[in-house]
Amino acid sequence: MGGDHGPSVTIPAAISFANREPQVELILVGLQDVLLAELKKCKADTHPRLSVLHASEVVEMDDPIEVALRRKKDSSMRVAIELVKEGKAQACVSAGNTGALMAVSRYVLKTMAGVDRPAICSILPNQKDGPTYMLDLGANVDCEPHHLHQFAIMGSVLVSAMEGIARPTIGLLNVGTEDIKGNEVVKATGKLLRDDHARGVLNFYGNVEGNDIFKGTVDIVVCDGFVGNVTLKAIEGLARFFKSTLTAEFKRNIFTMVGALFARGAINNFSKRMNPSRYNGASLLGLRGLVFKSHGGADAYSFEWAIKRSFDAAKYNVLEHLTTMIAELMPRTPDTDAPGSQTL
Repeated sequence: MGGDHGPSVTIPAAISFANREPQVELILVGLQDVLLAELKKCKADTHPRLSVLHASEVVEMDDPIEVALRRKKDSSMRVAIELVKEGKAQACVSAGNTGALMAVSRYVLKTMAGVDRPAICSILPNQKDGPTYMLDLGANVDCEPHHLHQFAIMGSVLVSAMEGIARPTIGLLNVGTEDIKGNEVVKATGKLLRDDHARGVLNFYGNVEGNDIFKGTVDIVVCDGFVGNVTLKAIEGLARFFKSTLTAEFKRNIFTMVGALFARGAINNFSKRMNPSRYNGASLLGLRGLVFKSHGGADAYSFEWAIKRSFDAAKYNVLEHLTTMIAELMPRTPDTDAPGSQTL
């Protein structure tokens, strides 16, 4: 029900993925009449691997977190996450309100042992034809060094499970590569990661800069949610600006249009490789269940990619890997050691 477009996007995406992936079963959670009408419109109301579960409320994109968490207890978002908690679903995918999704997920699923704050992790393309994983992308605006340290550990475990890389490289996003640069939080985080590297716990490359994201310098880029979210939105905007500008230039006159015909194959390949929609679907790391966040403005093609990411995470037992490895690697912090401390 969430996102800018709701079922008009999520239902076609679900149908397409179910038709493409015979092993998946999808539970469509929301206002039953609305979902059934959309399924009938798409001629998929009798699809054997699509079922509808009614939820009487919807978390709107502008709803405060308190409303989503305390008042709308039968929202499609809440019901979907409850399915994961109960083991009736292996993952939840939502294009809804990010803050609400994180808050409800934390409340219902709880965080893993030793994790103070879940983080949003997504992937970006790089010039080595591989993915660069980046976190946090907006869940935690203000962070302490031990939070960024935890993000690095969770990112390392995720990449190991999803990409089959035994010791993925980790970079700390900074204003320079030198250890003396950056604010105090980044400097202190760098020390924690260097200590882990010396002990063989993590494969810390060192500080990286913004241009290293697309160079593929490291497998994982770690930053706080403020920097990560601004970076992500800037990247998405630049990609769309570049595409629209290139299209306009090729349509400028008959000569450029002829040139576009000759370059059509290369242009199509470039467009596919750089299309932000192909990288949709960010995981909420650190929860005791798999939850994936799609962009609110996603179209059906883009939302289908988010479904695919959640399916792959379940297929490769990412949650099991995360639970096991985080328990081994995660250091105790003042937050988790405090008497009576608990995760809400």
